[in-house]
Amino acid sequence: MQRAQQEMTSVKAALLSFVMLSAIVLCGFGTYAGDAANNHNAVDGYGVTAALR
Repeated sequence: MQRAQQEMTSVKAALLSFVMLSAIVLCGFGTYAGDAANNHNAVDGYGVTAALR
């Protein structure tokens, strides 16, 4: 039996990178949208939102 050899081509790597970055952006957008819908201030961890108050 021959084993199928799967390589990571540059096209596959580019598509995987795009999908992963899109997922990160969508999760971040969902977090901030959920906080905004509940009148909750977004916390960024760097004190930037505290300086804007």
